[in-house]
Amino acid sequence: QVQLVESGGGLVQAGGSLRLSCVVSDRTFGTYTMAWFRQAPGKEREFVARISWSGVITYYADSAKDRFTISRDNAKNTVYLQMNSLKPEDTAVYYCAVTLPFVSWGQGTQVTVSS
Repeated sequence: QVQLVESGGGLVQAGGSLRLSCVVSDRTFGTYTMAWFRQAPGKEREFVARISWSGVITYYADSAKDRFTISRDNAKNTVYLQMNSLKPEDTAVYYCAVTLPFVSWGQGTQVTVSS
């Protein structure tokens, strides 16, 4: 069973930055499409960003465009989410996920942005 472990969350002031990491325990990580999602209190989980297996193709939610960058290091079985210019509305639990060829979720990491 694939395991995904997120890290890098925390408390940051508005305008600050955080980099989330997600390590995947599977030797075929380099073939997976990966994504980040988030869930704010009282809201549904929403898509943030996605990256192809090669890292060449990325896609962002409108809320993440121009502020967040998804990347990956297949040699380290790790996907990243660099978040800049953070806003209080970015406060959420952030989840890493394998989205292709199957779906698997991490347990999440809390990001809190204070105003």
